[in-house]
Amino acid sequence: MNRITASCRITNRGVFVDGQLLKPFSGDDPVENLGAAYKGLALDYPKFYKMDLLAKAAFLGVEILKSNCPDLAGDADDDPAMLFANSESSSDTDLKFEESYGNNGLPSPSLFVYTLPNIAMGEVAIRNKWYGSQMFAVFPNFAPAYYADQARLLSDEGAKKWICGWIDVREKLDVLLFALDDAMLHEPELVTGIQHLYDN
Repeated sequence: MNRITASCRITNRGVFVDGQLLKPFSGDDPVENLGAAYKGLALDYPKFYKMDLLAKAAFLGVEILKSNCPDLAGDADDDPAMLFANSESSSDTDLKFEESYGNNGLPSPSLFVYTLPNIAMGEVAIRNKWYGSQMFAVFPNFAPAYYADQARLLSDEGAKKWICGWIDVREKLDVLLFALDDAMLHEPELVTGIQHLYDN
């Protein structure tokens, strides 16, 4: 069908890599589930615990992609571009930030940092020292054509690899991250293949 390099799906059921269950979850709490996934990967990145849910989900998904697609960690001239999206922007953190005003009228600076959804990509870029293009869009529903269309546009600017992600975390974990390379961009079934990843 298509040759999408690697994929990671995180739902309330667990973490899936290329469709195979990697880590099952026993409950529906996104905070606990992402924490369990982080511990299960035996990562050593203490900043993870300071991130909001959106950034944690992006971080974990990319770490899993990297372990299954080693060529993502290229040199500075070959950094992957990142194309992320969701349906809720940073609303999970926005609401927590609004609630923090109730604390004697002193909003939380640590929450304020995460009141833009693109900060999730920033955390990934900092972790990996990636300097490629980044775009975060908000759509009512998963939009597979967005990834194909934007990757083609960035290809004209020299991008060769892309990490793409749909990351909803507020009500439930609905996360898909996948990697593309330039050989895939003009495949006629690319959009269908991306939708298939999301549906499974």
